[in-house]
Amino acid sequence: MRTLPPALAQSLASGVTTLCRCWILTRTDGLRLGFTDHDEDVPCDGVTCAAETGATGTAIEQGAGLAVDSLEIMGALTSGRLAEGELARGLYDGAAVAVWWVDWSAPANAVLMLSGHLGEVSRGSTGFTAEVRGLADRLGQPTGRLYQRSCDALFGDARCGIDAAGPAYRGTGHVTAVRSARALVASGLAAYRGDWFSAGRLVWTSGANAGAVVEVRAHLRAAAGALLDLWEPMPAPITMGDAFTVTAGCDKAFASCRAKFDNGLNFRGFPDLPGNDYAVSSGREEAGNDGGRIR
Repeated sequence: MRTLPPALAQSLASGVTTLCRCWILTRTDGLRLGFTDHDEDVPCDGVTCAAETGATGTAIEQGAGLAVDSLEIMGALTSGRLAEGELARGLYDGAAVAVWWVDWSAPANAVLMLSGHLGEVSRGSTGFTAEVRGLADRLGQPTGRLYQRSCDALFGDARCGIDAAGPAYRGTGHVTAVRSARALVASGLAAYRGDWFSAGRLVWTSGANAGAVVEVRAHLRAAAGALLDLWEPMPAPITMGDAFTVTAGCDKAFASCRAKFDNGLNFRGFPDLPGNDYAVSSGREEAGNDGGRIR
């Protein structure tokens, strides 16, 4: 049951309304941005919702029970609001969203229709489409531990036990040559053996991609420096002199945890868990069927 402000309820009952929709996004870094489908800016919940993006949205699908409420927002990409580069760097991943109905002639008359977070976001050269998922979506996310052969800890967290910020596991470098939108040669990593940063996490600290995070596909050593191949192209061109930090890669396998990091005691997986090959295998008629481990 949603309670409407008396003035807003009276406006709706009159049959002649001056309503618009406002969407307020709160990024994980705390930045709040507002959008509206009205033709002028509208203040709402302490944020000025801008009309410049031409934002519009689909109908809100809401139901009883634990069904996930959802809608989509479409709008234009603008440097002052939603820029293509910011979306590409993932700055809006998981952003909180509040959807309001607002009387634009008296913005104090407003009602919150939906709270949630951004889901899938697609973008083009001039516009974007963002999915808004209701709070019930959180109930459908996997929680707790998983019984699997690989480790389910994050490299460097409390369960892992490794100090990922230490110099043995984190290096800093500068780009000395650019081979493609996702391949580069870097200085500053000569102390690390090849493959040390494969599957690691690279964070740009300067240049057009500052703040962007990407996973390292492969790390090789060469006379020219460290060769880093990234899993995806960067949203902005990589240039010589761009600085970054990169963390050692962990493939979540027990053998790597023990040999590469000497951290087998903290391995958070189940390496002896039988796989699908064991589950579908057939029995064998031979001696030694004593119920022990099959080798």
